[in-house]
Amino acid sequence: MAGFNKVILMGNLTRNPELRYTPSGTPVASFGLAVSRRFKQGDDLKEEVCFVDIVVFGRQAEHCGQYLSKGNGAIIEGRLQQRRWETEDGQKRSKHEVVAQTVTFMPKRQDGGASAEPPMHDDPGYDMGEEGSMTGA
Repeated sequence: MAGFNKVILMGNLTRNPELRYTPSGTPVASFGLAVSRRFKQGDDLKEEVCFVDIVVFGRQAEHCGQYLSKGNGAIIEGRLQQRRWETEDGQKRSKHEVVAQTVTFMPKRQDGGASAEPPMHDDPGYDMGEEGSMTGA
């Protein structure tokens, strides 16, 4: 069976983009994205934040380095990738990150203006289990 690898995230940058270049001259930008989710659990309003590393290549990487900064909102469309390596002392490491194909810059928030926060999930049949897995009614 063929796989499908597509990720769409909306959140705020946790750090300024770091712009560098590969030996062949291809621009590469990397930054962190905080994606929050607000939901109701019983009578309590909860918020959960997921931190995701983003990597962007090419001209779009240069645009991210030039126009984005910590705290800016962005919509990222791309694919999930796992990198694996071995440390100098022989420990195996791995890391998941999103390789962005499209980065959409969100408008900056005005003081006292509406937040770009996603709405609270209010589907009564939706609940998060203890391990973070979705359960439905």
